[in-house]
Parts: sequence; structure tokens; C-alpha cells
Amino acid sequence: MVKKKIKFIAAATAMLMSVGGMSACGLSSSDNDKGQVYYLNSKPEVVDQFQELADEYTKETGIQVNVQTATSDNYESTLTSELGKSNAPTMFNVSGYPSFAKVKQYLEPMQKTDVYGLLTDEGKEVTMSDDSNTLTIPFVAEYNGIIYNKKIIKNYCTKSYAKIKSDADIINYSVLKSVVEDMQAHKDDLGLDGAFASPGLDTSGSWRFDDHMARIPISAEFRDEGKTFAPEITGKYIGQYKDFFDLQANNSPTDKKMLGSKINDEVVSEFALGRVAFLTNGTWTYTQLKGNDVADDDLGMLPYWMGIPGEEDYSVVAIYENQWGVNKNASDKDKKATLNFMKWMVSSDKGKKVMAKEMGFAVPYTTFGDDDKPNNPLIAAAQSYTKAGKKTIYNIYVPDQEWKNGICGTLTEYVQGTGKWDAVENAFVDGWKTEWANNKKALGSLPESKDLNS
Repeated sequence: MVKKKIKFIAAATAMLMSVGGMSACGLSSSDNDKGQVYYLNSKPEVVDQFQELADEYTKETGIQVNVQTATSDNYESTLTSELGKSNAPTMFNVSGYPSFAKVKQYLEPMQKTDVYGLLTDEGKEVTMSDDSNTLTIPFVAEYNGIIYNKKIIKNYCTKSYAKIKSDADIINYSVLKSVVEDMQAHKDDLGLDGAFASPGLDTSGSWRFDDHMARIPISAEFRDEGKTFAPEITGKYIGQYKDFFDLQANNSPTDKKMLGSKINDEVVSEFALGRVAFLTNGTWTYTQLKGNDVADDDLGMLPYWMGIPGEEDYSVVAIYENQWGVNKNASDKDKKATLNFMKWMVSSDKGKKVMAKEMGFAVPYTTFGDDDKPNNPLIAAAQSYTKAGKKTIYNIYVPDQEWKNGICGTLTEYVQGTGKWDAVENAFVDGWKTEWANNKKALGSLPESKDLNS
């Protein structure tokens, strides 16, 4: 089993207990003439670090910062409840379009603020807007793709049967597929349990396939059409998704009929213990990998290749879903205090150190130089593609959990042999249309599509 820190679980539980009494914890605006900050955070794994920043900022400025945290499964309901109170959060996290649509009436325009001005160009590109107003700003960039073990690949390349001479020869999906299948055929000689980590579909890790990987063919379809969103899709690249999923399912340590119950910790463990060469996942996985049997220098990352035309021109996927918003209904002095706290977190030495080194975030602000990078080799590997001139694949909006559940359910039946692939394709295409229609009915709007050709 992977060696994991469990501190964040205890922290999340403790903070969740305090959320129920948030109104008692908050300060009234009259408690401090300088204003105050109430931050409702959705990332329990870094609650201690945000509290550290809050304490330091209060020490330096005298401005009280109250950090409360709710876990992802109840964050939106907690946020909705808190925003309706007289002493509501002055800043909060917004993740994804459905969340944005539900709270946009509370969001203060950000485009003229100092903290917005510190964003990188890429960071500004992914902010969420309504009409001409920028309403949220990202505070962390995450990346996902195909993680691989350089040491295993290097050993494979010494064999007479090897299809490549080094990992640098893996330049497209065709090469990747030939290497994976060859490594699987020679897994005993290589001392492996399989070439690819198991594509587990238990709910603890199904998001790798019904969310992250599922966005790739749709993103490519939008790219062909020169836009970033449409309420209907054709599914023109779902066949490529199928080919890559099959590649993982056919070349992993787990019997395909058992993939529906394969939990994520077991999947990550296969890679962390050096039993497989490849794993589809993201930069956040480093916290589970470090300290096991794969050295930092042996961690590499490939883009999500699956045979889509032109995909070699693109990098790994950049995810900016975690964004900050400011409550426009807060008092002027509380809004000023909140914006100054945001700016301090991304510009002060203390703020940069905690966010980059302790939280391990890649933070999309120009204030972060080479010395302010997180100690995460997967982030370095991911960012190397844009440095080499590859185009960025941004995370597209998906409708809701129901769409993901439809894909996961049909995918599980398919891989177990109890369902047909047509059902998976229908879950992608018909489910996309249905769930965005439901979103429009419930939320009153749809994401704005940007012109990629302008």
C-alpha cells in the first residue's frame, strides 16, 4: 500500500464540524475598523497551510482572517447556506461552471483589482466571466496526463526486443501503444505486473476516466470547430478514447471483470511500488508517490495521447478549476481587506513560500519566479511542454456529476462484458445534451463559448 499522510483527513473532519457553527465563528464588521476576511475554503488537504497564512497576515496587519473549510461533497450546499447569512464569507472557492452559475450573482468584478493584474497571461485566459466582468481568478494550476517511470523505460530499452531506444522516442500514440503492448508481452522478463496501472472504476478513482480523460475527445472536437463550448457534441473522437481505455484495460495487472471494484489507492500503489510503467493521473498524485519506490528523477509525464489527429502539437492538460471569488455584498472595507489578503498571498515572501513549497501549488501569478516553484517533479515535467512550444490544452467545462456517472456506469458494464460500447458512446453524446439542458433549466444559463480562431 502506498505510504500516505493522513493528517488532512483529520483536519477536514475537524473543520467540517466547525462549519455548522460558522456564524458564531465569524466576526462582525464592526470588530475591526480595517475590515475583516472570512474565507470559505473547499480544499481540506491544505487547510493547515491556509490557516498559517491567515495567522501570519493577522500578525502583520492586525486584520482578522477567519478560514473555514468544507469538504468537496458538501461544499456547495455549505457555501449557498453561508452566502445567505448576514455575516457571509468575503471570499470563497468556485470550481467549474455549474458552481459558478449558482453563485455569480454574489461575485465582485475583479478585472480592475491589483491581484488580477498579477495573474500570468494564461491565468487571465482561464478566469470565469459574465458579460464584460471577470468574476473569479485562479489560484492554482494543476496538470494531468500519462505519468511514467523513466527507470522502467530505461531498463526496457536495454532489451533486444525493445521498440524504442529511450523515452524520448515516445513521440505519439502509435509509439506509446506499441511500447505498452510489447512491455506487457515481456512483463515477466521486465519484472512487472503489467505495463499500465489498472483503470480502476471504483468511485474513489473513476474520475480519471469519466471526467479527466473523458474531456480529451470533447476538447478536440471543440478545437476542430474553433470554440470552447457547445451544448451538443457529435462524439467524433470517442473511438480514440475507446482505443486508449482498451489499451490500459488490456495491459494492466487486474482482470477486466474486477476493474469496477478496483480502488484508487490500489491503482496508485501499483505505480508507486514500481510494478507498472504507466499511470494516467495528475500532478497532485506526487504526494502519494514520493517516499516509495519511484525516485523523483524517474518521474516523467506524457500528454493524453489517444490517436486524435494533431494531438502531438499539444501539451498535457492544464486545469485551473480552483478559483477565488469575492463577495460583492460584503462591506467596502471587508472587500478591500479581502483583496489585499489575496494579493499578499501571491506576492509576499511568506505567501509564496507557503503556497508553492508547503501546499505544492503551481501558482499562476507573475510574482512567482524560478525560486518559487513547488518541489514537484511532475509539475516540472508538465510545464516543460509549453516551454518547448507545445500548445496548451485547457480544461473544458462538463455539465455535472450525472453525466460522469452515466459514463462510469456504462464503461464498467462494457469492461466487464455485460454491456456494449454503444452505451458508453450514448452516455457521452446523449448525456452531454441532456445534462446541459438540465443545467440551463436549473441555472438559467450556459457557459460562454470563446472563439479559438480570433
